[in-house]
Amino acid sequence: MSVEIVEIYENRDLAERDGALSVPKTFISGEESSEGLESEEAFIESLITGKKATVVVHSKHKLKDNYDVVIFGAGPAGLTAAIYAQRSGLDTAIFERATIGGQIAITPVVENYPGFPRIAGNTLVEMMAKQAMQYVPIAEGMAVSDVKRDGGVFRLSTERGEFTTRAIILATGASHRKLGAKGEEALGGRGVSYCSTCDGYLFKDGKRVIVIGGGNSALTDALYLDSIGAKVSIVHRGDSFRAEQRLQDSVRERGIEMLMNSSVTEIHGKTSVEAVSIKGPDGKIRREAADAVFISIGYEPNTDFARKLGAEITPQGYIKVDSSQRTSVPGAYAAGDVTGGVKQITVAVAQGSVAAISAFEDLNQKRLRT
Repeated sequence: MSVEIVEIYENRDLAERDGALSVPKTFISGEESSEGLESEEAFIESLITGKKATVVVHSKHKLKDNYDVVIFGAGPAGLTAAIYAQRSGLDTAIFERATIGGQIAITPVVENYPGFPRIAGNTLVEMMAKQAMQYVPIAEGMAVSDVKRDGGVFRLSTERGEFTTRAIILATGASHRKLGAKGEEALGGRGVSYCSTCDGYLFKDGKRVIVIGGGNSALTDALYLDSIGAKVSIVHRGDSFRAEQRLQDSVRERGIEMLMNSSVTEIHGKTSVEAVSIKGPDGKIRREAADAVFISIGYEPNTDFARKLGAEITPQGYIKVDSSQRTSVPGAYAAGDVTGGVKQITVAVAQGSVAAISAFEDLNQKRLRT
């Protein structure tokens, strides 16, 4: 077996040929096996089987059929909840449908987490995950297809069969909000990206890029792309930015083009992004050449399971919880970005611990009553 590592920033022809305009992307025997960050276990499994790894269970603990608590999601909220729940004496497991870490895993640098003046996001979440693995199994790639409340338990349907649990903690986070423009899906990973620090370097040195959005993330993306030499334009549908004033000042000082009261209606390209159609404030649509489109218009909370259970949802689309992270469904709790509010790692960690403690208190009281 031979292995070849391709630096796509220096081999643009190969990147475009294989559609590898997001990193990392793995091919085995010419076939794409995975896109994005993978754990070592998942990568080794895909090498051995020649197929994309499905469920990988981390830690010495094996999966069982029944639990006191099952946590949906292995981001900071879910990992913290697992540590607190298991240490409280609750038999606990984490089911993560994608990869461990959530949004923090692709955050280049974290500078506001207490105790770490500056630390890479994936390093911080790896430390959290390793601690959680001492206590509970983390089933990475475990997609739950259905969840039902049946009497005093929840029944979870997965590709590995059915699991039952007395309580659940929804720490499912939020996904990048899609623009909904024609060509967005087809050119995903081929110049359309939601992570400038992951994929931006490919478009350095004068490449034409469009950043869509008007919040902190969008302006931060624009400044980063400008700093590596890309030719950046920000397209924002409003007449003013929502971002912090210091970011707005930096964008203006850099001379980054700002197209206000405008929107991208279509993204064009055959094998990669070639141009965009922009609707201006006058209502007219013009086509402009572009090598990449970075979409930063916020996040969509992953509330599917809460909705299936009939949990109350806020007008903004997040799971409604009380001060103890309880949802409107008995035995169901929620923590982290999926509950809205301030989206910070410290908040997710705090909510995860509160949710676990609330689950322990409720289950313990129920045990005493019975």
